[in-house]
Amino acid sequence: MAHTHTTDVLIVGAGPVGLSAAAELRRHGVRCRLVDRLPARLPYAKAVGIQPRTLEIWDRMGLARTVLEAAVPLRGQLIYVNGRERARIDLTLPPEVPYGFAALPQYETERLLEAYVAGLGTVVERGTELLSFAQDRDGVTARLRTASDTEEEVRARYLIGCDGAHSTVRKGLRLRFEGGAFAEEYMLADVEADWNLPHGYGVRSLHLADDGSTDDLLVCIPLPGAGRYRMSMLVPPALSPQVTGDQPAPGDGVAHGLEGSRTPELADIQAVVDRLSPKLAVLSRMRWSSVFRISHRIVDRYAEGRVFVAGDAAHIHPPTGAQGMNTGIQDACNLAWKLALVVRGEAGPALLTSYDAERRPVGEEVVGRTVRHAVHGIEADPDAPRTLMLREAQLLVGYRGGPLVGRPSGPADAPQPGDRAPDCTGLTLPVATYPLRLLDVLRGRTGHVLLLYVADPADLAKAAEAAEAARATGAPLMADGSPGAVERPAPGTGLQAVAVLARGAAPAAPDTLGVPGYRDAAGEFARLYRPDGSTGFLVRPDGYVGARFPLTDTAAALSDYLTALSAPA
Repeated sequence: MAHTHTTDVLIVGAGPVGLSAAAELRRHGVRCRLVDRLPARLPYAKAVGIQPRTLEIWDRMGLARTVLEAAVPLRGQLIYVNGRERARIDLTLPPEVPYGFAALPQYETERLLEAYVAGLGTVVERGTELLSFAQDRDGVTARLRTASDTEEEVRARYLIGCDGAHSTVRKGLRLRFEGGAFAEEYMLADVEADWNLPHGYGVRSLHLADDGSTDDLLVCIPLPGAGRYRMSMLVPPALSPQVTGDQPAPGDGVAHGLEGSRTPELADIQAVVDRLSPKLAVLSRMRWSSVFRISHRIVDRYAEGRVFVAGDAAHIHPPTGAQGMNTGIQDACNLAWKLALVVRGEAGPALLTSYDAERRPVGEEVVGRTVRHAVHGIEADPDAPRTLMLREAQLLVGYRGGPLVGRPSGPADAPQPGDRAPDCTGLTLPVATYPLRLLDVLRGRTGHVLLLYVADPADLAKAAEAAEAARATGAPLMADGSPGAVERPAPGTGLQAVAVLARGAAPAAPDTLGVPGYRDAAGEFARLYRPDGSTGFLVRPDGYVGARFPLTDTAAALSDYLTALSAPA
């Protein structure tokens, strides 16, 4: 066996989730290796929906523009039952949300993420398979088989399994993966349709039997390209395993994902469209097709010691609402910034327990909701349309009451610790002749950001003191948390402070703060954040509010929050 190689984090699986984990770790200065057993990206449009929340995450990374130039908008869905239009769902969001819903084939998402990660110095190691791993107190030892068919031993401080529904990492941890499978099999195809339907709208067309059950189904999602759609539908009897002799479930019993043994023909897809399409449609240029199965499962825990699972390795469910890939990407980003603090010695290992505490409840909710929507349809959801859209956009995901957020403060309907930090527009600088969004202010920053809202010119001194407190908090600490020689830097080392001045604040205020000062010229920050006078907001690296407090309490609030981050194991 070759010599042992070392790295901070070994990531297994280079799909969107593994690539996102690598991107965030590299942005935070953490070394990582990213391996994938496949020799190349799969050319399939599997996961195609990109949620607004994911675009916000990519904006922070500086990747959003590249994705937006490649994707197409998803404007809504047309729902037909037995040939008649039953509902039209428009994917509308409040005007302060910076991005809408989008569609992009998964292989394109992977290509863009892979190029981004390569720009940060990490190249996907293709054709490299994880054979086994063992962890101890100090790290993880993994055995890999490389593309040259040689075995290699890798020593890493941490291991992340982003290796899909049949995860080797999950099996190695002996995690329970409980749930079930849908009896139905589906065909999936990437085709072009010549029909007269509104641009940017998907189609969900059902045929209900006399007993009310669905006995025929067609779902079409628009993709980049003229008339191009990813279509899914029930498998016809001629392609069933009873006829073909195929066994769809793999050896691990998890019946989920694409099958390589059965590939429907264009005529098979056209036959379903002829039965269920609301408009006459002629299909052509089928790029690929497959048969797939759907299961709904979730692990009993997202981590064991120094090893973690994310994405499909942790949770699988119906593709309804395009929740899976996006949930996995947010798993990766939640974990990555915490790992970075621990690897850099700025936080204790106990911080990593918050990954399971924050993300597994999200996974449980997504699995349950997508199963309900798959069975009853999204149009049967009892939530108000606005709430439904915000939830589908993943803008309501939050961590209130979790281990890493402060106590509620201010108006009850204001963003609280654990909530997504909302974007807003109308922020101005003295030199710029155009307004900025809060996302513009946060873009490219990797650490926590302290937003200092100054409601009154008399509070400018408090804001300056708060900024100084932020800098002081970032001073080196002893391992026991007391000031002193550099032994473990505090999590505040990367903390950056930004002032947001109310419209009534003195014009010269930014020059007196010692930190960047933006004016809330449109009043949007005040409207969305509901500050109770001059207020501080600590925004986590993943874009969630970590703490909210009066400016006069900034030093104490930062001390409490950052002490919790740096707690020993």
